Amino acid sequence: MARSPFTLVAAVTAALPGAEVTGARALTSNGDGRFDSAVATLADGRELVIRAASDDAAARELAEESLALRALTAGAREMLPFQVPTHIGETTVGEARALVTDLMPGFQIEAGDIPAGRGAAVSIGEAIAAVHSLPASVVRAAGLTVRDAATVRTEIQQLIDRAAGTGRVPARLTARWRDAAADDELWRFETAVTMAGLQAQSFLFEDDPNDGPQVTGVIGWRGLTVSDPAEDLGWLSGARDAADDVFAAYVSASSRAADDALRVRARLHAELEFARWLVHGDELRRPDIVDDAAGLLESLADGLRSDDLRVVAAYTGGVDSALDVLEQTPETAANAIDTSMQTDAYRPEDLWLDEAETDEDDPAASDAEEEGGAAGSEPSDAEGEDSTSTEQHGSWEQDTQDLGEISGVRGSTHRDGETGPVPSEPDAPSDIDSAEEAQRAARAALQRWTNSASE
Repeated sequence: MARSPFTLVAAVTAALPGAEVTGARALTSNGDGRFDSAVATLADGRELVIRAASDDAAARELAEESLALRALTAGAREMLPFQVPTHIGETTVGEARALVTDLMPGFQIEAGDIPAGRGAAVSIGEAIAAVHSLPASVVRAAGLTVRDAATVRTEIQQLIDRAAGTGRVPARLTARWRDAAADDELWRFETAVTMAGLQAQSFLFEDDPNDGPQVTGVIGWRGLTVSDPAEDLGWLSGARDAADDVFAAYVSASSRAADDALRVRARLHAELEFARWLVHGDELRRPDIVDDAAGLLESLADGLRSDDLRVVAAYTGGVDSALDVLEQTPETAANAIDTSMQTDAYRPEDLWLDEAETDEDDPAASDAEEEGGAAGSEPSDAEGEDSTSTEQHGSWEQDTQDLGEISGVRGSTHRDGETGPVPSEPDAPSDIDSAEEAQRAARAALQRWTNSASE
């Protein structure tokens, strides 16, 4: 049973002795049922947030956030161009662990509503780059987890093996992930301080009359670690309009070495959220979670445009985090997925000239075609070569699928219960029409894993 705001704020004085509480109200932002939250108004005008855990898993999350916020010393905070919540204290509400921080000002923007161009998109990219530029000593000094590239890769391989061991991962996905994990080029990166759970709702904005919305605060620090910076970028698949500008601002503001495989790893990390949910359910011996995850994985496998993540690395033209790949799924999958889980482009014409352009630019080819026509027998070599190329790269002509609206997943915009199909072009293939409702259900289901990975 949820605790009332008055019950919660009464515990603030235990975390902050001498505080005089003059008001209480509910905190509605980012509520997901795992915490009871309230805002306490003090006599000096300050406003504090108190969150009480609803179970042991939520209590562990509060402990992790408490440690992370204390790791961000005054010196570290001076290096960031935005505010970070201040750790006020810890207490208990009944037997539940509770964390008290200051209330961060600002508004939030859903990932799909972040506009392109200067303003929010550029400010987000710069904010992420600032986090990744923090010295690793901030994490090490607090005793938080530090992973190098080899460790990240090993953990990914172990996750893939554990998920495959359940027997519920489609063979196509297992092969795809193992190929990516075995590709040395993807794992040559410089680690950075990351939040390992960043999403659109992590950013707080205030309007600037000249530059538009600017990031003034960042919340959600419990995953603070040294790891793969790509983990903080998967949510950008839900920001289809702004993604390129966020990435451009991130690269421009970053002082780190260039990382050509950054987007590909972001995609891989996000795809593996499905695998993590499956392993989570298997460890808890929860058939409902296992079945839910298996349905998501089947939908993901059905929607993949290519089995090789390295193809994406070479040819994709946008933010290709893992949640970009599932737009076509069987319609029946939507009805099979339980959305009440108990838990938050390349263009081929740019790469190959089509036949008409080849003939115009290559007189020899035109002559050969005329001679072939005169002979009235076999097609010319040029025609045969073009046919082979089309056959080899035909799958590249399809657009990457979009999972950006999966609810709660790194800044997605979908809401639970929205199961209506997304309008498609009149001439679109019928399998796309039948797939979009299933896509939305898959998106809603994945939110539950993101919001409660530690159930």
